[in-house]
Amino acid sequence: MAATPRRQPTLDEVAERAGVSRSAASRVINKAPHVSRATRDAVEKAIKEMGYLPNRTARALATQQTGIVALAVPHDNPELFADPFFAQVIVGVSAALEETDLHLLLCLASSGRGRARLTNLLRTRGVDGIMLMALHGDDPLTDIVARAGLPTVYVGRPLHTEPRWFVDSDNLGGARLATEHLIRLGRTRIATITGQLSTDAGEARYRGYREAMIIAGLTPHGTAEGDFTEDCGAAAMRALLDSHPDLDAVFAASDNLAAGALRALAEAGRSVPADVAVVGFDNLGVAERTDPPLTTVHQSVQDLGKEAARMLVAVIAGQQPASIILPTRLVRRGSA
Repeated sequence: MAATPRRQPTLDEVAERAGVSRSAASRVINKAPHVSRATRDAVEKAIKEMGYLPNRTARALATQQTGIVALAVPHDNPELFADPFFAQVIVGVSAALEETDLHLLLCLASSGRGRARLTNLLRTRGVDGIMLMALHGDDPLTDIVARAGLPTVYVGRPLHTEPRWFVDSDNLGGARLATEHLIRLGRTRIATITGQLSTDAGEARYRGYREAMIIAGLTPHGTAEGDFTEDCGAAAMRALLDSHPDLDAVFAASDNLAAGALRALAEAGRSVPADVAVVGFDNLGVAERTDPPLTTVHQSVQDLGKEAARMLVAVIAGQQPASIILPTRLVRRGSA
């Protein structure tokens, strides 16, 4: 004879066991603010002892929340998932959300169709909040999200604006560190391969390079723009060697760009660091695999995602967290 299924305890029974009101127990379960520590501890103890499982449908109706947050990226290329930078951001976001009941929805929204789907998702309140990353200065996602009025956190600041909530790295300071290191090595003809100057990271890293050069009394010695990929780094390096064959150092605005630059320098017969010193930015895995290993600026990419997700959770809960700029530091290896 089959055993009778065990009846699930009700919220009223949990409240009775904890010795609190039903509304107090509900506030604890829904992670509402302004609940005393004693009440929270009593309800959580009762939940554990009784094996209570919240009715997610009822909870969503009561709180008008979906239990889902979105990460939107203005990109539709499947190769994005192979990008170690993006992968590390996802790892950080996921680690933070594991501490909550929230689920992550990834939205690739570069095409008109992708943006229309995101607009509809936000209009129908299909998510409780959204994180935006890798935005260009004129990206329409900024306006789409602003019109929705949902809790929003930026992973990296958008160009020329400072939103209410963002998490970013010290891109300007890190670029200055990289360039100052090359100057301390005695290099004077220092070129740069920038990231896309339509992004805040690309523009800030270029500005940090220029500031360090000018403060040292040096003239910036050649600039080529890339898109943070290795192939663009190689093409940019070839262009710099054509226009400034006497250069003796390069600051590349990402490790991928720097890896491409190293490849092009090897093809041109330039020794690194004897002829040309190279410094990158990010400290991703590729920095240890280049030949020679890459001196680079470390930023905690996982922490970008982790802190952005934690910030979004706080905003959804009605809190007012402060935006964060994460520190950077120089990591010395063989290229400079």
